[in-house]
Amino acid sequence: MRFYHPDSPQAAARIVALAVLADRDIGSSELELLDRLAVHAQLGLDRNELHAVLDKFCEDLLSSEQLQWSDTCPVDERTLAGLMGDIEDPALRRKLLHLCVEIAEADTRVTDGEAIVLKAAVEHWGLHREMLR
Repeated sequence: MRFYHPDSPQAAARIVALAVLADRDIGSSELELLDRLAVHAQLGLDRNELHAVLDKFCEDLLSSEQLQWSDTCPVDERTLAGLMGDIEDPALRRKLLHLCVEIAEADTRVTDGEAIVLKAAVEHWGLHREMLR
């Protein structure tokens, strides 16, 4: 897995990429949502940079022994915790949680993989109260 500095736009974009890939499919509804919400701009990237992080994350998953496509989430618990640990800023955590929820709901259903990513974000980032808003 590539190293990104904590709270960097790339580390944040990788969480978005995880949410996009959590259902094991990069759907057109999710890609359209990324553009419609200007997720790249919200994270401090241009559109091509966001897509480059998405591509690199896919490469990392394909070359990684942590890849768990047979399970409900594309990464194992240790990798998932590491990815969540790269986001330390409370405001960025809240922003990413909201973006991930929107991504998960983009195709009108939340899969088990997407639910695992959302639950991991809530638990690792201590955002239990955010889910009640």
